[in-house]
Amino acid sequence: MAGTAETAGGASLGYEQARDELVEVVRRLEAGGTSLEESLALWERGEELAAVCRHWLEGARARLDSALAAREAAEAAEARGGGTEE
Repeated sequence: MAGTAETAGGASLGYEQARDELVEVVRRLEAGGTSLEESLALWERGEELAAVCRHWLEGARARLDSALAAREAAEAAEARGGGTEE
């Protein structure tokens, strides 16, 4: 996975930056007091930020799955090759 995730505007965001901005968007939406137009813009930005976070988390899951599979394969190979001594 690449080191950054692209937003619709082309800016690169890391997971923590996208998550923190998403928290702020949700806070502003929950606080109310915004116009319909501003609320829609915030909601759209929130959806975009959620997609960035999802991208990062899916990439992290894939890396973990790959590492676990490699470890299991190494353990299986070790068990086949070194488990006959007594």
